[in-house]
Amino acid sequence: MGAAPASVFKIPSIPTFATVEEERRHRKERLAAAFRLFAKFGFDEGVAGHITARDPERPDHFWVNPFGVYFRHVRVSDLILVNKNGEVVEGGHPVNTAAFAIHSSIHHARADVIAAAHSHSLYGKAWASLGRLLDPITQDACAFFEDHVVFDDFTGVVYETSEGERIAKALSNHKAAILRNHGLLTVGHTVDEAAWWFITMDRSCHAQLLAEAAGQPVLINRECALATRQQVGTHETGWFQFQPLWEMITREQPDLLD
Repeated sequence: MGAAPASVFKIPSIPTFATVEEERRHRKERLAAAFRLFAKFGFDEGVAGHITARDPERPDHFWVNPFGVYFRHVRVSDLILVNKNGEVVEGGHPVNTAAFAIHSSIHHARADVIAAAHSHSLYGKAWASLGRLLDPITQDACAFFEDHVVFDDFTGVVYETSEGERIAKALSNHKAAILRNHGLLTVGHTVDEAAWWFITMDRSCHAQLLAEAAGQPVLINRECALATRQQVGTHETGWFQFQPLWEMITREQPDLLD
């Protein structure tokens, strides 16, 4: 027998929803899964780090992890809803002030951004200390080629929305920012996409640190890097890359859906 026609294979695509309730539940489930994955990959650093998801009914509100709860323990029911003034309107925990300062500005500046992710991952913050963009030295790193920035205005812990506004301005319409001396920040049209960009960006930082420790990496030329970005750096691709991780983490840790 020959191979089955391509048309018989079902390729997943970004879902749509009949109601805002369904969409809210979906975003919260993916958000809780993203925190479990961040814990699994070692992206936790005490109480630092946050991922947000815009509420589908109240676009000036976002869901975020409860301050002081370990990523590995976050469930859907633990997520808190924060309004544009930084007030917790649903949930029983406080919000991380830095999460509000950074994410509220990004969500306000970028109507297309559904989710944003920031954490103090080891390789991300190591690379951030160099104050450099990632180079196109691997296929995966090409997802960020000419689509990320360096924010070089570190002033300590981000408590003021004014600094969040500067970060949002520097990010502009890009998918990611390297916050110098701080860490990585990624955004997406879905929670899945934002989380995947963070995961693969941290790995790209790791790869470049290893490569430069061993020698001088060979750069992919600009034309090829841009073509590769069109293959591995689209919104749809970012979403799709997250799906195997979703399947893995929900089978391994189904309590995240509680």
